[in-house]
Amino acid sequence: MSGETGPVAVSLAHRVPDLGALELLLAVARLGSLGRAARARGISQPAASSRIRSMERQLGVALVERSPRGSRLTDAGALVTDWARRVVEAAEAFDAGAQALRGQRDSRLRVAASMTIAEYLLPGWLIALRARRPGTAVSLLAGNSGAVAERLLGGEADLGFVEGLQVPAGLDGTVIGQDRLVVVAAPSHPWARRRRELTVAELAATPLILRERGSGTRQVLDAALAGHGGLAEPLLELASTTAVKAAVVSEAAPSVLSELAVGEELTARRLVEIPVRELRLGRELRAVWPAGQRPAGPARELLGLTRGAS
Repeated sequence: MSGETGPVAVSLAHRVPDLGALELLLAVARLGSLGRAARARGISQPAASSRIRSMERQLGVALVERSPRGSRLTDAGALVTDWARRVVEAAEAFDAGAQALRGQRDSRLRVAASMTIAEYLLPGWLIALRARRPGTAVSLLAGNSGAVAERLLGGEADLGFVEGLQVPAGLDGTVIGQDRLVVVAAPSHPWARRRRELTVAELAATPLILRERGSGTRQVLDAALAGHGGLAEPLLELASTTAVKAAVVSEAAPSVLSELAVGEELTARRLVEIPVRELRLGRELRAVWPAGQRPAGPARELLGLTRGAS
């Protein structure tokens, strides 16, 4: 008949006692006393009595007979105890398997990071992680932000770090710090000797030495200069920040790099920062991971060590 529904199935969790109650029943059978069983389980005797009564109501049978001489199982209680022992043994096997899985997960950590973070921030974080988790083997895959996203989405990394404008598609992430891009040149370059600030238009029109497309540095620079005619064709495109710095120091051309990457060179005057009028090149540093999969184990611990990066 239309409009009728069948009986509503009751969840197994509502029909079967929980593991704590079954372990208490096993303790009563082993020790012959509800009081001793309560102490063995670390609970009070009234709490143990209440739990046994609740289990009896749930199953609809009497399980334990209480007397001044102690507690004994009823015939039904002895049968339920045999079943309970098998359930608890299966739960112990389940727990052992889960511990093995956690141990396998915690024994390694695969990190993918864009170049600036990999070179200038990750070493310190990994040293701190090593002190906390000496048994965890860490592997690092360095590349541009696009490559980091591919590694994570392909299951080749557990945690990633990028420097782009936004979280790559298919990933979740959180901001862990701030960074600033600076225009740099060799001290002998004409820009290093000029008295007035460089204009955005001048920067956009100059062939620079740059990181490759797909890098976080390039993404930020492309976006900042999009309203000024875009970047001129680069003089060189290099896949390594170290290579870019070496080319700039050799007086080939200026570049735009992370302040993190050029701090030592600026202090030693091997490079000079070039002010640019009305140009702000700040960016956020992010930790990223596959969407819907929050970091766990050593990945979660490493994430905690990165807070406040700059």
